[in-house]
Amino acid sequence: MGNKNSCCAYSTPPSRKKDVQHFEEYLPEGEESIGNLQHISEREIEDWDTDPSLHPKAGTLFLERSKVSMENGLSRKKSQNHIAEIRSSGLKKSSSCSTIYLDDSTVSQPNLKNTVKCVSLAIYYHIKNRTSERYMEIFDERKHPLTRDGVPEDYDQHNPEHKQIYKFIRTLFNSAQLTAECAIITLVYLERLLTYAEVDITPGNWKRIVLGAILLASKVWDDQAVWNVDYCQILKDITVEDMNELERQFLEMLQFNINVPSSVYAKYYFDLRSLAEANDLAFPGEPLSKERAQKLEAMSRICEDKVTAELLKNGLKKWSSVDNVNAMGNIAPRRSVAILS
Repeated sequence: MGNKNSCCAYSTPPSRKKDVQHFEEYLPEGEESIGNLQHISEREIEDWDTDPSLHPKAGTLFLERSKVSMENGLSRKKSQNHIAEIRSSGLKKSSSCSTIYLDDSTVSQPNLKNTVKCVSLAIYYHIKNRTSERYMEIFDERKHPLTRDGVPEDYDQHNPEHKQIYKFIRTLFNSAQLTAECAIITLVYLERLLTYAEVDITPGNWKRIVLGAILLASKVWDDQAVWNVDYCQILKDITVEDMNELERQFLEMLQFNINVPSSVYAKYYFDLRSLAEANDLAFPGEPLSKERAQKLEAMSRICEDKVTAELLKNGLKKWSSVDNVNAMGNIAPRRSVAILS
């Protein structure tokens, strides 16, 4: 579970429960849990209601921290290209009765490039609006550099730009061929780490925290996970032993809780879209074509069939709508006529 040399640069507050000795009984002699972290079975019930990585109604941390910049008048300005596009077209593209504009990102199939951009922006606000400088040694780039060149003396004094964070994450995702869903799970694990381990993501540790979150997310989400040695091929100067230790300690700080409910996943997806809209990173829309409409209809029918089968399996009756009322028993269900331009 851990070694004698604690990786913590500080001691986290002890558990609020008095009887926490039973968990330590299972540790090998001479070993101790990292940072006196609570075991998942010891967390009090009210903790779950305020944990954004577990409770679907708890507000995400990145969205709250992004509002700090907006309230202080530090929100990103619209890019010149975006303004020029609006001026050249005269009006912003909007849906009408004859034309519907949709982007190619859905909660079940997010757009990879835009999702990675949004996750990078969320991490940017986490670093920019952090409330303290709490850290752990395993994430310190000075003691565990990702390159042989090391880091500059003032590496932890300057906040990284959004482009720098995006470039780092994009390189890992492109090289390891990870999916957009994995990027959302990465953000969930990152915020779970900040909540459980009570650390802050800073200019000096953000790369290793993000790397650890991506490492776990890829193994949990993808059927064919990327091995630790594969990341060593992407980041040439990092060792397999370092990757293994990063994964082990990240897991322990998450209290081995890697489950992400579907409701939490959906919340993070839509909050990322809200963040994108507030920062002029809105996903580009295209007119809904006939082929796309047919594809969406087919996908919705598949989902409807799955829900119907589950209801019937549980002995619940599926109520029909007026469109499916069949008085004669041989009349096909009525369908609305859609006009696509």
